[in-house]
Amino acid sequence: MNQVLNREQTIDLLRNRGINLTKPRVDIACVLYSRMEHLSAEQILALVNELSPSASKATVYNTLKVFRDAGLIREVIVDPTRVFFDPNTSPHHHLYDVVSGCLTDIPQHALRVDGMPALPPGMVADGVDIVVRMRPQV
Repeated sequence: MNQVLNREQTIDLLRNRGINLTKPRVDIACVLYSRMEHLSAEQILALVNELSPSASKATVYNTLKVFRDAGLIREVIVDPTRVFFDPNTSPHHHLYDVVSGCLTDIPQHALRVDGMPALPPGMVADGVDIVVRMRPQV
């Protein structure tokens, strides 16, 4: 998914994935799908509570885990202390500006990976996520 959704479309998406609809879950999903941006949990909490104070930090984290497990969002870990949540679940990679903290998409076709390591018997690759970290040249 890579398109902005209105509230009704977002509710339909949650229903179609079997997500129990609560006001905080709908509000969190609306923040994610109305913006289609890479947001941290803290940014999501602030945006949700701007509209109506309906979510705690724990609610946001628990809801993001539910959404991730349902395949509604991707978790992008850019370093051990920075995690973004990406409502674009189509295959793609990311550029991360370590100075500004900005995360942007790299279309999948713009990057080629030649070869994969041998996986243990009985295992298959579930995906490849690449984060290119960048900073201004000095």
